[in-house]
Amino acid sequence: MLSWLIPYMDTTDLSLNVNIGGIQMRNPVMTASGTFGYGSEYVDFVDLNRLGAVVVKGVTSTPWPGNPMQRIMETPSGMLNAIGLQNVGVDGFITQKLPYLRDFDVPVIVNVCGKTVEEYVTVSEKLNGADGVAGIELNISCPNLDCGGMSFGVDAELASHLVTAVRAKTHLPLLVKLSPNVTDITVIARAVEDAGADALSAINTLIGMAIDAETRTPELANVTGGLSGPAIKPVALRLVWEVYKSVSIPIVGMGGIMNATDAVEFFIAGASAVAVGTANFVNPQASMEVLKGIPAYLKQANMKSIKELVGSLQVGS
Repeated sequence: MLSWLIPYMDTTDLSLNVNIGGIQMRNPVMTASGTFGYGSEYVDFVDLNRLGAVVVKGVTSTPWPGNPMQRIMETPSGMLNAIGLQNVGVDGFITQKLPYLRDFDVPVIVNVCGKTVEEYVTVSEKLNGADGVAGIELNISCPNLDCGGMSFGVDAELASHLVTAVRAKTHLPLLVKLSPNVTDITVIARAVEDAGADALSAINTLIGMAIDAETRTPELANVTGGLSGPAIKPVALRLVWEVYKSVSIPIVGMGGIMNATDAVEFFIAGASAVAVGTANFVNPQASMEVLKGIPAYLKQANMKSIKELVGSLQVGS
């Protein structure tokens, strides 16, 4: 165990508050979309009021049933998922899920998905007028039906067009969740920043697959799925670092964060906040444990604020 994880250290004089694209948060620990449901699923394990923000699962213009089974499986040091963005739709979210979240003193960020620009705009407009929504996170890894299924997130022009269209229809802070499945993530990052994004989430899952050697068939009904968990952390760290050097807006780092040490590494790479994702499935209290460890590290490093840690990577000349 690292020395800075010593319990009972007095950390009352430390500042953990951050501002992510206009969303004021008491601390930089968030939940990652798709791993925390709509928040209510975790209340027996997590005090939502202690989180920096709750990011709910992706919401679409109409309810989506998701992909057929099998749609999730473990992999070495991670998991593959092909859930297919199953959700209740934006109207169902506003009437059925959002009222519950309003009872908590925590910013609620809604992940928005769609297959066309018009779908993204429709959902964002409805959320714009919904009481209790602090911000929008655009999932640009969705397939664009108008372009033959190409993901919005792999083409700078497509990504820019989408963000521009949504930005024109909402006053809410706009985070854009970047796909790692690209040649140069910084090109996409700069394009969405120029189009009006207030912050970036990095990264979404990597595309992977698993095969049953006995039957010579895919393990997932969808054939491919999104790889997450510790297996992708080195990739996520590298991409956060590259994006940090390329843009001026805040970055929410994610990808394999299992504990406070992982989170600290993302801050050092350039993230202003972190999101705990796959860890929630194996340890429902992972976000709370990450939150406990961060101030202990700051104290040990003689830092007074989380902001001192952001982008502090020391690279030899």
